[in-house]
Amino acid sequence: MSDLLESALNPQSVAVIGASENIHKIGGRPIYYMQKHGFGGRIYPINPAREEVQGLKSYASIAALPEAPDLAMVIVGGDKAVDAVAQCAARGVKSAVVVASGFGEVGEEGRAVQRAMVDTARAAGMRLYGPNTQGLANFGTGAIAGFSTMFVEVPPADGPVGIVSQSGGMSAMAYGLLRGRGLGVRHVHATGNEADITVSDLAWAVAHDPDVKLLLLYLENIANPELLARTAAYARERDLPIIAVKAGRSESGQKAASSHTGSLANEDRTVDAFFRHHGIWRVRDPHAQVLAAEAYLKGWRPEGRRLVIISNSGASCVMGADASEEFALPLAELAPATRADVASRLPGFATAVNPIDITAALLSNSGLFGDVLPAVAQDPAADLFFINIPVAGAGYDVEAFARDTAAFERSTGKPVVVAAWQDSVAAPFKAQGIPTYVNENDALGTLAQLVSHTALMRKAVVPWPAATAPAMPPGTGQFLNEAQSLAMLAAAGVPVVAHRLCRSAKEAEDALTAVGAPAVVKACSGDVPHKSEHGLVALNVGTAVDAAALFERQWAKLADLGAAQEGVIVAAMRRGQHEFMVGARIDPVFGPVVVVGDGGKYVEALQDVAVLVPPFASPDVTAALRTLRIAPLLEGVRGDPPLDVDALAEVVVAIGKLIAAAGGAIASIDVNPVLVGARGDGVVVLDALVERGG
Repeated sequence: MSDLLESALNPQSVAVIGASENIHKIGGRPIYYMQKHGFGGRIYPINPAREEVQGLKSYASIAALPEAPDLAMVIVGGDKAVDAVAQCAARGVKSAVVVASGFGEVGEEGRAVQRAMVDTARAAGMRLYGPNTQGLANFGTGAIAGFSTMFVEVPPADGPVGIVSQSGGMSAMAYGLLRGRGLGVRHVHATGNEADITVSDLAWAVAHDPDVKLLLLYLENIANPELLARTAAYARERDLPIIAVKAGRSESGQKAASSHTGSLANEDRTVDAFFRHHGIWRVRDPHAQVLAAEAYLKGWRPEGRRLVIISNSGASCVMGADASEEFALPLAELAPATRADVASRLPGFATAVNPIDITAALLSNSGLFGDVLPAVAQDPAADLFFINIPVAGAGYDVEAFARDTAAFERSTGKPVVVAAWQDSVAAPFKAQGIPTYVNENDALGTLAQLVSHTALMRKAVVPWPAATAPAMPPGTGQFLNEAQSLAMLAAAGVPVVAHRLCRSAKEAEDALTAVGAPAVVKACSGDVPHKSEHGLVALNVGTAVDAAALFERQWAKLADLGAAQEGVIVAAMRRGQHEFMVGARIDPVFGPVVVVGDGGKYVEALQDVAVLVPPFASPDVTAALRTLRIAPLLEGVRGDPPLDVDALAEVVVAIGKLIAAAGGAIASIDVNPVLVGARGDGVVVLDALVERGG
């Protein structure tokens, strides 16, 4: 953690500008919280109208303090906040939390004031948190430079979870949900408008707290993706799971994000790809964010997905089996010896196969869970355990069930979750530290998330070797013409269709003879990137005479459009099994990103695509392809052969490397269609468009 972040998260002295005696006002809360929760440093209330605030000496200004504090809270509004920041900078304050709103989130005028305020802070070496923030809270040190009401509603307890959020409301919500589950929380930090310090900055700092075992993030934009990527890499090294909510998934959500924080929303599929690439698990809201918290904090990092279900209800066994399929958690195929052992411990009418139905015999024999679990645990096929108790109560020794389950978990280290909707049944399991849920969907969703996230965190990211930047053709036009685009791809090792660039009708005749009939004839000009819209593509051209006539017609059409007459392409017509598209672009936030998916003329309408963030390898592309709606076609359907997915994956990797090596000289690459043949037949690019970078 940098010294400047240390001054905010572990300050030795805190000034509160706008301090209040009333603990239910924003200016009163931080002083009350710090005194109540054991802050060991010095607190300096600043209120020129009072000699004392909450039992502490009050000062008229930041300049009147006996020392320059590490951290100052600015709880005055409007121009007074701007003046207070300037006074803090002049006094040598290291960090300032600006609570006041009315800055970047309200429009350009507010953004200008906000930028000037940051300039003032940076010129003095001071870091700024906010404005428009609920503040910072470190319950490990009692340094609570925040005013959240949730800290009154739900008493704090130090613990292994850190929360970093742009939104104060969402940080408070995650905090409240965690505390409601009995989990302690150390860090609760809100960044507000992120005029200076971002979620990425604070995530980096919190990730370096060795006592934090789970990190939750809420973001509306990703202002510093490079630092967030470094944080994620460090978190993977120390086995620190990161679970993120990224708001602004929809168009309306993105507009709301902009009006709320004054920041631009990121394109959602790219955000998904970025998180996957860096081992960050994305969920929809804070409720989902905390659902699996107990399981993560157990330290469970399972590699296998095979599930064992145990219940005292046959119907629950059936429903659990249904849910396991939905979550891609296959039922473990228990060995014959295991089944025999289980059967020997159960009454004759019980079911010893997986799912294991121990029946209502549990009412008369409270030791059945304790008998069955160890027997199954020895089976190498058993990775995960789910206990579903749809009904229990009077006559059932639920305390014994819970003790036996906890003993099993401690002795084996294998993940086990429980579904019990009755509070009286759930409570003993929760008291034993077993993750317990009201239904099988939440329970099995937790196990599925745990396994999938573990795989993401353990997946090695292999960097691409440095590559020579591609040679760009001379010119200043926005787009390369098709011949130039295909040549650039071919130089990168991408198979392109046989073609010739012609500049006369005679050359078109010769080209058709060379590439063979039928052929495609299409105009070639960087000024006309979308040729079909202008009738400049002809298919199934069968004779040299037709090729010559089409050349004359298309050459004239380019002149009519005022476009550069750079030639006419005569290309072989190729057939394959399916058309795909591959695209690459420089995202303004994340840099190079690559898109692959269903191709052809409906690509924009159907949008069946997956996004990858470099660097990646062919298996990553294959995995992405299997998430598409057209994934069943990859293996062949209705007698069609499987597609050459491996060859397509190599093309995607090559195009990713090309745009990455270009260093910004290429803004985008559009390759559509990529014709994919049957397995072993390869692929060929039929059309391409390269856009120059800035």
